[in-house]
Amino acid sequence: MHKYIHPIQQHYVNHSATKKQPTASTSFKAIFEQASELKVSKHAKLRMQERNIHITDQTWEKIGTKLNEAKNKGVTDALVVVNDAALIVSAKNNTVVTALHKTEANNRIFTNINGTILI
Repeated sequence: MHKYIHPIQQHYVNHSATKKQPTASTSFKAIFEQASELKVSKHAKLRMQERNIHITDQTWEKIGTKLNEAKNKGVTDALVVVNDAALIVSAKNNTVVTALHKTEANNRIFTNINGTILI
């Protein structure tokens, strides 16, 4: 052999013994569902109670779906308008930040919003 080339020693490692199988709690699907779940901040919950704003589970699902679509298009903060309310939602954090009744939102200017979702 050439004086600068040395044979490589091969070591075999049994990766199957050290590899953990995904469990239900750590599966990609479980993590994805948990990460994409829409949360409502304490402030938004309080505002919804004070302003008598009720949103159905079906509407929450639509909001979550549309928010994910908006997030994929680069939206970080969104104004979500539903039948009776306007919600400010952080798409980055999947969190409803605040809520206004629709009549209250009519004469408002919303700033720092880079997307609007109409439901």
